Amino acid sequence: MASNPLDTKSTAWSALFSEPMSELVQRYTASVGFDRRLWRADIAGSRAHAEMLAAQGIISSDDQRAIERGLAQIASEIESGAFAWKLELEDVHLNIEARLTQLVGDAGKRLHTGRSRNDQVATDLRLWLRDEIDAIGALLVELQRALVELADAHADTILPGFTHLQVAQPVSFGHHMLAYVEMFARDAERMADARQRTNRLPLGAAALAGTSYPLDRERVARTLGMVDADGAPCVCQNSIDAVSDRDFAIEFCAAASLAMVHVSRLSEELVLWMSQSFGFIELADRFCTGSSIMPQKKNPDVPELARGKTGRVVGHLMGLLTLMKGQPLAYNKDNQEDKEPLFDSVDTLKDTLRIFCEMVGGIVVKPEAMERAARRGYATATDLADYLVKKGLPFRDAHEAVAHAVKQAIAEGRDLSELPLATLQRLHPAIGDDVFAVLTLGGSLAARDVLGGTAPVQVRAQVARHRARLGA
Repeated sequence: MASNPLDTKSTAWSALFSEPMSELVQRYTASVGFDRRLWRADIAGSRAHAEMLAAQGIISSDDQRAIERGLAQIASEIESGAFAWKLELEDVHLNIEARLTQLVGDAGKRLHTGRSRNDQVATDLRLWLRDEIDAIGALLVELQRALVELADAHADTILPGFTHLQVAQPVSFGHHMLAYVEMFARDAERMADARQRTNRLPLGAAALAGTSYPLDRERVARTLGMVDADGAPCVCQNSIDAVSDRDFAIEFCAAASLAMVHVSRLSEELVLWMSQSFGFIELADRFCTGSSIMPQKKNPDVPELARGKTGRVVGHLMGLLTLMKGQPLAYNKDNQEDKEPLFDSVDTLKDTLRIFCEMVGGIVVKPEAMERAARRGYATATDLADYLVKKGLPFRDAHEAVAHAVKQAIAEGRDLSELPLATLQRLHPAIGDDVFAVLTLGGSLAARDVLGGTAPVQVRAQVARHRARLGA
């Protein structure tokens, strides 16, 4: 078997240099410590590339079979933990290529025909991210389903709706939960949209200018599933852009950041609602921690940490944007720094969604506490104003009259519904006994029976729509 030039003492370019790379530079420039997670994508891309090279007559069928056999063994070694990753071979690509050449000799050296590490790493990153987007999309669906179930169980539960964190109007707790379903549905749409632009093939662009070999790039794209909805191959059309583009990674991180912002908003409400000042919900013990000094404490650590991790993902987005903003075309070593923020964004979002899927299903709602809070805030004041409008009063006059009623109720320490009819009639003589149905919290909810409104009948209609959409 032929000797391997990619051994532990040399690199792919060693013949040009008169001295070896220093150990410090090796450590500084090596990426194998983190990019090894691309190994499945790297092997998949190499298999497709070798199959195409053989089909085009660029390498022999014997070489292609040897490459396939060697790559299968390498995959088995990596999965079992027997593969020896070497820092001096710099990255996942050279590590796999070196081992392949050890196993199959010259056939392994021919694999790199017609490609560069520039288009190879861009392909690997796209293949890896495509699969991660699919996993994240599935988790977003699972989280929406959990929220839909919670909403259905509490379509009639009254929650004080807030603006400016002041009690505004009563809403259905189920309606409130469905607001987050809408957010996470948009996140899933953004992920699916980003996937389309991720699922394009750079391989064949070589270093930056394309190659003189008669490659069939569309064949490789089909083999790797880089096709559109109609099955047409999706291939990067400009070789310079193909190797230097990281828009897809930035676009994913933007979508991930927004998904984490939605998680963070939900987290903030869970933290508030669980506090003794609100007492609206309880989280299951397995999602909370205690205090090292105060034995009575039950701390909502999971939503608090999710709030914090949102800053981490948003920071990665800013880092990638900054990484790319000053780069000339085409590929630059700067782009080695794209992987760690991308990897961590994927890991953080996936872990957060997984734990929230389970945590939402264990939320215990306290309807009595929610209703008490809604009563304290005179949440049906707008309903009284609407009632007066229907009696013929202009809305601005009705608004002013109800403000006086609220002031009177505050002075007497009563809810609006507890004011005597005579007191209310001083606001306007048209007020009758039917006003008390308007001033109940349940009546306020039921009155908002409009598409997208908080009436329980509308909430249940939305639950049915979401279940049909999610296949729940």
